[in-house]
Amino acid sequence: MDILTGILTTAFLAGGDLALAALGEVLAERAGVVNLGVEGLMSLGALTAVATATARASPALGFLAALGVGLAFGIVFAIATVTIRANQVLCGLGLTLVGTGLAATLGRTYAGRPSPVTFTPVRIPGLADLPVIGPALFNQNVLVYLVFLVLPVALHILLFRTRHGLNVRAVGENPGAADASGISVARIRFWYVAAGAALAAGAGAFLTLTFVPSWSEGVVAGRGWIAVSLVIFAGYRPINAALAALLFGFITALGFVGQARGWPVSPALLSMLPYLGTLGFIIVPVLAWRRMRRFAAAPAGLGRPYFRDLR
Repeated sequence: MDILTGILTTAFLAGGDLALAALGEVLAERAGVVNLGVEGLMSLGALTAVATATARASPALGFLAALGVGLAFGIVFAIATVTIRANQVLCGLGLTLVGTGLAATLGRTYAGRPSPVTFTPVRIPGLADLPVIGPALFNQNVLVYLVFLVLPVALHILLFRTRHGLNVRAVGENPGAADASGISVARIRFWYVAAGAALAAGAGAFLTLTFVPSWSEGVVAGRGWIAVSLVIFAGYRPINAALAALLFGFITALGFVGQARGWPVSPALLSMLPYLGTLGFIIVPVLAWRRMRRFAAAPAGLGRPYFRDLR
């Protein structure tokens, strides 16, 4: 395996959890609800996956259990932000604090222990023989195929090629007008927030069942916040979010290769590359190209609770 193929292979693994979390956030934000609890949901999902895989020796069950935990916490978050209409930013920060704290407390038993089972690579004949990209993309585990090849396309079709997707975007842009046309604003927001939270917890499971196959406190390491930033960078579009996550995975992989090959760069600086990239790719394009401001514009109703009597 040449060095470029090796970097791309690591990039798909390092960017997979970011892509899954970002796709979940796209769902919530397209419906008009900002969820800043991604970091906490990923922590809970990462722990749930390891605990379930340890008990049942099945990575698939671990991933499904993480989705279930994320869905449960997402429903609680949706009750708070959509039904009760509490402040979305404060609820999201609270979810992050609760999620990371709960995972740290419940995860002491599993701290430092490797996951007994992980997802193994599934080689796709023919495609895996393509130069450079073949071994990197088509000899991966099933979660990589799901995150980079299936989900982004499916969500793009759902949001931008169906009438239901048009309704979801209408709820995010102008909930009053959507409500007046007969669309159930509360129902769409509630379930899209819950589904997005499930994917965020699934991102944590991706992390501990493929990329870092063990649990430890702080294993998520700010990836939830990076995923939220990626959604803005991607213009709230699923395929762009997956590609942006791959780009950040590539940056992370470069840091690993640099440390392994002894590049004359400070290891601390190489470890900071994903976080520096987050700042750079959010700030620089908007400052450099005015068109990016329109491209990255958020849904008009994002972050604002909807009150029918104020329509």
